[in-house]
Amino acid sequence: MDHDERLRHASSFGTAAPAYAEHRPDYAQAAVRWALEPAPGWRVLDLGAGTGKLTGTLRAIGADVTAVEPDPAMLSELLRTLPEVPALPGSAEAIPLPDGSVDAVLAGNAMHWFDPAVAAREIARVLSPGGVLAGLWNVLDDDVDWVAGLAAVSASAAIGPRDTPAGWRAEPLFSGTGPDARFGSPVRAEFPHGQRRTADSLVATLATRAGMLVMPPPEREATLGRIRAFLASRPETAAGAFTLPMLTCVLRLRRR
Repeated sequence: MDHDERLRHASSFGTAAPAYAEHRPDYAQAAVRWALEPAPGWRVLDLGAGTGKLTGTLRAIGADVTAVEPDPAMLSELLRTLPEVPALPGSAEAIPLPDGSVDAVLAGNAMHWFDPAVAAREIARVLSPGGVLAGLWNVLDDDVDWVAGLAAVSASAAIGPRDTPAGWRAEPLFSGTGPDARFGSPVRAEFPHGQRRTADSLVATLATRAGMLVMPPPEREATLGRIRAFLASRPETAAGAFTLPMLTCVLRLRRR
């Protein structure tokens, strides 16, 4: 994906901010705790916070969290659902916080949208010495047969390269650790997670993916139609609520 295409995808979420807030999953608490484990304290920046899915999990485990989000519509949803959280307009490339003001910077399903070289400088600037940078991604567990089938019929716009465990493991997700050596070597971990869905709400969830949001309407409706037909054909998903098997995957780095 070239620079312009990446920006088009990254800026698409505001068009579906209420649906994103309603349908996207939170993050496994065990994954968030592991991400913060080496941090010198619990002053946390949720960077690229979207509508606050990770922000809410951070608050639930007792972190002192500040959210930063570039999209006004997404930020508005965050402020509506979590009015007690300090939330600021800004981006990974221009973080509106003082030097050394946080112990950890976490990004939920967002780090792949950052400009790595610029973001690495800014994240290192706001982190205290020894602070943690961690990206978290919710991916579908396609070791489960019906989930693998869903990925096959969904097309990459709905379930993309980093949306399954194997794809996530294979993809270089952050390259801000170059010759300037601001961060140590990355480590990865994966944690079981799940989300209660119905066929309709799972379709609505997949419709909030960037690839779906930028797709021409006829193509998007055709893709969603294939997904609906597949879910109606499977005993696991055809009637009532089910748990969507997921993993929360974490990439963690330490500030030197």
